Amino acid sequence: MMPAALSRRAQELAEQGVAFVTATVVRASRPTSGHAGDVALVLGDGTIEGFVGGSCAEHSVRAYSLEAMGSGEAVLLRILPFDGKSDGDPVEVASEDGAVTVQNPCLSGGAIEVFLEPVLPAPRVLVVGDTPIADAVVRIGGELGLEVVAAGGLDLRPGDLALVVAAHGEGELDALRRGLESGLPYVGLVASGRRGDGVIGELRGDGVPRELTKRIDVPAGLDIGARTPAEIALSILARIVAVRRRGPAEATTAVDPVCGMTVAAVAGTASVERGGQTFHFCCEGCRTKFEADHERAALAD
Repeated sequence: MMPAALSRRAQELAEQGVAFVTATVVRASRPTSGHAGDVALVLGDGTIEGFVGGSCAEHSVRAYSLEAMGSGEAVLLRILPFDGKSDGDPVEVASEDGAVTVQNPCLSGGAIEVFLEPVLPAPRVLVVGDTPIADAVVRIGGELGLEVVAAGGLDLRPGDLALVVAAHGEGELDALRRGLESGLPYVGLVASGRRGDGVIGELRGDGVPRELTKRIDVPAGLDIGARTPAEIALSILARIVAVRRRGPAEATTAVDPVCGMTVAAVAGTASVERGGQTFHFCCEGCRTKFEADHERAALAD
């Protein structure tokens, strides 16, 4: 059972629209330090609040929690001690629907199974404009598991999914510029191709780079021959769903080049840069060995 303080924290995160993973130990065998029923929350930056075992188990829980957060799918993570037979190969030893089994090189013994359940806020879609098409996008979007907001002040937040500008010219340029500069995955403009070209020309004249203006979907939506406001809204939302289901743009995990363990590629993970590439490690020991091996190789050359 989740401790009361952790339950309040989970509720707080959900109310704030922050994505996290609930990690629950469902089985543990000695001598692991985790016990069945232990619970932790894993945030998008890799922070773990709560307890699901020692630091070795936490590495695997953190890495696969971030993957679950990216896919939106729950997974049963089985963590076994390293059997010494992998010979440097990655230590993910089995993967099936809904479950993954890994060998952890630093686990002293025993085994642990952790159920990882992502809790994800509904992606926000901001709609600018007081038009029938804008109203239809807001009305229909809620049926698709989206939080569709009529955005008068355009309150952009990290993690927002899309911006739809259906304003017939009023406030278009500022909204489009802000949406593009914020890196929203989708920015759509409801306009004819001819008028869209004119809007893009104005943005370019105001200094918005070409690589950004090329991201504007205009006319917004899939070409389904839509005519009515509801049909046009449907075509726009179909495009947004396609963007949403493309998955995360960046990998959140990496493989330790020394021991082969999958680790979270986040700021708190031990890492080093070599030749313009960043390598991540499960611990300082692996990083030290990696650097020592490279120093010896450089001296040999």
